[in-house]
Amino acid sequence: MSRTQRTTRADGARVRLISGRIREQRQKVVEPLRRGVFLAPATITSIGLLSGFYSAIQSIAGHFELAAVMIMVAFICDGLDGRVARLSRTSSQFGVEYDSLTDVVAFGMAPAILVYTWALRPIGGLGAAVSGLFVVCAALRLARFNVQTASVDKRRFVGLPVPGAAALIAGIALAYSYFEFSSPRTLCSFMVPITLALGGLMISRVPYPSFKVVDMHKRAQIELMIGVLVVAAFLVAMPQLTVFALASAFVLSGPYLMMRGERMTVKVPVLRPVPTEPAKPAPSESDTNRTRALSDPSPGPGEVR
Repeated sequence: MSRTQRTTRADGARVRLISGRIREQRQKVVEPLRRGVFLAPATITSIGLLSGFYSAIQSIAGHFELAAVMIMVAFICDGLDGRVARLSRTSSQFGVEYDSLTDVVAFGMAPAILVYTWALRPIGGLGAAVSGLFVVCAALRLARFNVQTASVDKRRFVGLPVPGAAALIAGIALAYSYFEFSSPRTLCSFMVPITLALGGLMISRVPYPSFKVVDMHKRAQIELMIGVLVVAAFLVAMPQLTVFALASAFVLSGPYLMMRGERMTVKVPVLRPVPTEPAKPAPSESDTNRTRALSDPSPGPGEVR
């Protein structure tokens, strides 16, 4: 072997050694970061869950404006956890199920308790039934979303999303507090049909726009950027009215799309039968004896072990 070949082989071994050490150091640095990235979406989802729980507590205590604000905090967390999971490529089935359970509490139970304690309490049992129907429709909407998530157009939601319905109830409560209205009877007669309509829209097949397919890396038009800045300015100046206006516009966007002729076609039915394996016939006596004979290790007559 010549000196040049020995030098080349030594250089190759040195490069492999250095690359191996770099790979080890990268694993030491990347693995904790990866665990933290997986933890980030679950932490944001947990904050949304606790926000919905705290909203229910404040509704029972009579602090309706704070309860509405906590629902909006849960709304923000619901948008952030999915975006963080998609950008970091840490989406998992566990995260999907945990997010659905969180939505039942934050956007089903919390708004229902808010609308009952704030507006529907004067009519007693009927108000409890209306708010309970809202919770049932929210749970059905989330279950249908989990079943049909891979079979519908990603640009559209089938029915009103549960966070949108909760945001409208919170927006109405904030606007009511902003104008300092004091008419419980009028409020009750107004919120009963609104709550029923929101429940019906959630389980309907009305198409709603989805913002999950928006590409954040694309260049935005100047008009869109100006619109976002104007909305941000209104949120700072008049947050109660802006939340109410945005939530109302989103809820009305579904019927508007339907009037334009859009229809949702779903390939997978909600209540499809679960395939079951055919029952195996019971083994006969001859099959049992044959099985025992094959599994018996004892030697027969004339055989030597």
